[in-house]
Amino acid sequence: MPKVKSEGANHGAPATRGQWLRETWDSTIGKKVIVAITGAFLVLYVVLHMLGNLKAFQGPGGGDPAVDKYADWLRTVGGPAFPRSSILWIIRVLLILALVLHVAAIIGLARRNRAARPAGHQVATRIQRSFSARTMQITGFAILAFIVFHVLQFTTGTIDVTPIRDQAVYANLYNAFQKWYFVAIYVIAVALLGLHLRHAIWSVTLTGGWEKPNRNPTFRGTATVVATVVAVGFAALPIAFYAGWMPKPSPKEVAGALPATAAR
Repeated sequence: MPKVKSEGANHGAPATRGQWLRETWDSTIGKKVIVAITGAFLVLYVVLHMLGNLKAFQGPGGGDPAVDKYADWLRTVGGPAFPRSSILWIIRVLLILALVLHVAAIIGLARRNRAARPAGHQVATRIQRSFSARTMQITGFAILAFIVFHVLQFTTGTIDVTPIRDQAVYANLYNAFQKWYFVAIYVIAVALLGLHLRHAIWSVTLTGGWEKPNRNPTFRGTATVVATVVAVGFAALPIAFYAGWMPKPSPKEVAGALPATAAR
């Protein structure tokens, strides 16, 4: 007997890749997963970036600072198979995409939560929420503003209160952090970053469904340790430069570098 196709037969058909992506993005769970995945990628980058910055503590190196060598390695990694700076730009594009998706998904979840509240709804006091959890949106947007500032200062050289020279990372850091207001901006920003990271890392375990009463203290402790190490690691450098604990850059390093605008 021939089979009769019912109206709902198409519901069992496998979704195309585009449909699956749209359904994932449109669902609350999908957005939470996207926030977790992109957040984990951004956390990994932040940790690696902090570790790279710490190479500045090796000093000016007689005109060839370790942090300058590290910056040059980032530009040349993958060569000669890949052109200079190509891997670095791939990483930058991935970071921008991850950041855009992360922010867009968070905004979408916030709007969905507001839309689901009935008229006249009052948010109950949540005494169990940590300070880092209550301030996630504030710290998130503050970090976004700081990222723009950081790029304009050290990447594009648009903010050139202190001379920014291409391939002279140590000298650029030294000069910038002789200004108390730059030190204050960076220390405040990384303190907010630490607050944000603490709850963000903990949230990844919730989204992944890994939390359990016997595991939660370990997860929370790990989130606190990672966030604290990152914040202290980033803050230590501007404080050390401003306090005079770091040697002045070698004239050899500055002489061999071009102004950032000329190098571009």
